[in-house]
Amino acid sequence: MIGHYDADLALLQEVDSLAKRSNNHHQVDLLGEMLGFRYRAFFPNVRLRKGGAYGNAILSRYPIVEAENIDLTIPARKRRSVLHSRIRLRVDKSGHTRSLHVFNLHLGLSGRDRKIQLRKFLDSHPFVHFESKTPVLVAGDFNDVWGTLGPQLLAPAGFAGLKRPIQTFPSYAPVRALDSLYFRGEIELIRVFRSRLKVARQASDHLPLIADLKIC
Repeated sequence: MIGHYDADLALLQEVDSLAKRSNNHHQVDLLGEMLGFRYRAFFPNVRLRKGGAYGNAILSRYPIVEAENIDLTIPARKRRSVLHSRIRLRVDKSGHTRSLHVFNLHLGLSGRDRKIQLRKFLDSHPFVHFESKTPVLVAGDFNDVWGTLGPQLLAPAGFAGLKRPIQTFPSYAPVRALDSLYFRGEIELIRVFRSRLKVARQASDHLPLIADLKIC
């Protein structure tokens, strides 16, 4: 999504807002303006001692018509959440539109915590009012060291995932598939790969996943 990729949607984690370490920028707006994403949603998860915060962000070229945050925090643990946006897509030249529901999450470092957080997400019944054909994307930093969260929890909820995990961490020599995406409804995964750009290795300790998705 940086440099050579013409993306319509970006899901980001640990995005700073008014933090001293990042020159007090509201990064969701800075990145949105730099990359041409007019529509943005952001929710701060963690407050920093020196001021500011960081959290999840969704950037889109298509209108974000509503956004909400789903709290996954476990008591006495770092705050975690899922940022949900409903995006209105233009799907053909005649101007026909439909909604895509996007859930951007960042789960904890403990295997036990990740399962609790993902179950808490599913127990919040975020899809209960969706029709079965409604396109839904759940993606982000699962910190899923063992690759078990999707098969154990998301597949029973009707989600498909990657046929083969893609290693994204650490960015300089990736050996762990911590980031992933899952989808259901009238949405098709055409291809997915990790960025090989030098700037991607410098920008984060995770390499970004880049996916081509088709709304059927």
